[in-house]
Amino acid sequence: MTKLDAIERVMLDNGGTASWNIIYENIEKYYPSAKNSTKWQEGIRGVLYRELPNSKRFKKIGLGIFALASYHEEVKPSNNDKIRMHSFIEGICLELGNFDNYLTYTADPSAEYRDNLHLRDFATVKNLPAFSYSEIVREAKNIDVIWLNKKGLAFPKRVIEVVDSVGTLSSAFNRSLQLQNFMTDFYIVAPEKHHEKYLQTINLEIYQAQKERFHFINYDNLIDYYETVSLKNKLESKLFG
Repeated sequence: MTKLDAIERVMLDNGGTASWNIIYENIEKYYPSAKNSTKWQEGIRGVLYRELPNSKRFKKIGLGIFALASYHEEVKPSNNDKIRMHSFIEGICLELGNFDNYLTYTADPSAEYRDNLHLRDFATVKNLPAFSYSEIVREAKNIDVIWLNKKGLAFPKRVIEVVDSVGTLSSAFNRSLQLQNFMTDFYIVAPEKHHEKYLQTINLEIYQAQKERFHFINYDNLIDYYETVSLKNKLESKLFG
């Protein structure tokens, strides 16, 4: 069995799709010597990327999502489905963080993302590093998505709270502010209808000192950005390998 055959079997086991994490963790079942090289991950990526331009066996359906050529992608969840949309947005944030070369963490690893995949299949850090006092780290563990720097010690560089209900907005602000003493940017991702409430909240006196560190992104803009980056990355893979 070749490495490509092994990758195909891993995808079949997962319903036709796989993330890099899934491929890395399961390829030895079908290709026992897959990890013999010191740069075995680069080797696996090279094999799959060289095959993608053929478009006969595999295809790329996200920044870090691969599928069998015959696989039919799931439809994006409706904005009215708060539970599914919440984890869908978290998954996008994890993929974008991985693409930008950050370590990524999520408080919801078992949540379903898309296409037979869960958030744990994209988070590169399973347990948040002890970057500060235990009380601060304990609170940070509840943040939806965290991007941490790879070089040097792993400190939070961006924290992302997905707010699908205005009732959770204040708690999202307060969790983020536990990291105010670090060089961390704070992002609130929410439906556009919550933008006005976000502005009302951020302008309260309690948040004035840290106001400039917060950023609001609505669901539609984030999804559009993700799809644009994914398409560009897909085209580059086909053109330049």
